[in-house]
Amino acid sequence: ARRGSPLVVGWGEGEMYLGSDALAVGPFTQKISYLEEGDYVAMTRSGARMFDASGRPADRPVVQVSASSAMVEKGAYRHFMEKEVHEQPDSVQHTLSEYLDLVTGTAKKQAIDFAAVDRIQIIACGTAFYAGQIGKYAFEKYAGLPCDVEIASEFRYRSPALTPGTVAVAVSQSGETADTLASLTWCKAQGLKTAAIVNVHTSSMAREAEVLWPTHAGPEIGVASTKAFTAQVSALLALAVAAGVARGKIDATREAELVKALFEAPRLIAEALQMDGQIRAIAHDLAKATDVLFLGRGAMFPLAMEGALKLKEISYIHAEGYAAGELKHGPIALVDEKTPIIALAPLDEVYEKTASNLQEVAARGGPVVMIAPAAAPAPHGAGIRRVDAPDCHPLIAPLVYAVPVQLLAYYTAVQKGTDVDQPRNLAKSVTVE
Repeated sequence: ARRGSPLVVGWGEGEMYLGSDALAVGPFTQKISYLEEGDYVAMTRSGARMFDASGRPADRPVVQVSASSAMVEKGAYRHFMEKEVHEQPDSVQHTLSEYLDLVTGTAKKQAIDFAAVDRIQIIACGTAFYAGQIGKYAFEKYAGLPCDVEIASEFRYRSPALTPGTVAVAVSQSGETADTLASLTWCKAQGLKTAAIVNVHTSSMAREAEVLWPTHAGPEIGVASTKAFTAQVSALLALAVAAGVARGKIDATREAELVKALFEAPRLIAEALQMDGQIRAIAHDLAKATDVLFLGRGAMFPLAMEGALKLKEISYIHAEGYAAGELKHGPIALVDEKTPIIALAPLDEVYEKTASNLQEVAARGGPVVMIAPAAAPAPHGAGIRRVDAPDCHPLIAPLVYAVPVQLLAYYTAVQKGTDVDQPRNLAKSVTVE
């Protein structure tokens, strides 16, 4: 029976399967029936009879899912996570193509009329929450559209005050995350327009929301999300540009500039993957640390928190992400010669501010790794180690700079000998509270 958590029926020949999602039963069959909330099923080797919550027979359609879920292999890579990090140029390209027109250089018109929207409420958990926070910066900067982002497990248990003109957007790789799904269902019941940014297009959230905004990352096996994260960020950035156009905040010239920048992201992500050697050398030292601080400003702040989360998840090293300007309000007390600081510093309007913050850290003996373009002026002071990243448009910096923080977590975990793809105590899809 399905209540709260997802459940699918897999149809075989002379055999039947039950699983949490299509990926779970994918190695055995590509014929799937999705149970609705409250459904129960009676199964035999030869078939299944389904009933709804009131006990009436329910005819849930059998759908054919992609065979790719049954044929996921690591190939030449040591871990699924490493493979998925290197798949990001393709997954970002495929996702952007859903929202942008390369031929005309414009953002595609969306099912939701952003001109009639007063506010966006993003609800998500974990890595998807940080993707949502990056989306917030983009929606407010490029579309002038107020945007709130909240952790779903908090949102569903308080009494949020939402206005009728709000669009609730659930962000999830699996589309089955229990807290996010419950929050989306609640928003729908309040009469709000709902949308879902999900990687599994037949998932509960995809079916629950009025509008599906798909990502095209393909199956992600590693528990620590990488390509699904950048696909979510890609979708949010493209939607922010579409919203800016619909609301008259972006003219045709600006739209062409931003769309061009987005379409350059896959190439620049591929360039960022060439930082592999530099990052591997830093990870060798980072593996000896017990605490690490990640710093960033603007959209780099949520990415700093995502970088810290990745390091925690797979290397088990305590890490925190902070807004660089917040250092002097407390966290700088943690700085000493044993606490590495990873700074994300693209050449944008706040670069000089970030560089100044790093000088403060270096002056107190903290070992700083500064990830920045080669063209960026070097901050004064000893103890700042530079890692050259590709120069890029500020809009796509979160996509490009995601690569070094993912590689940093990956190589640190490999150095420590942890289980990279299946870290202790974690599940790929959190379908329970």
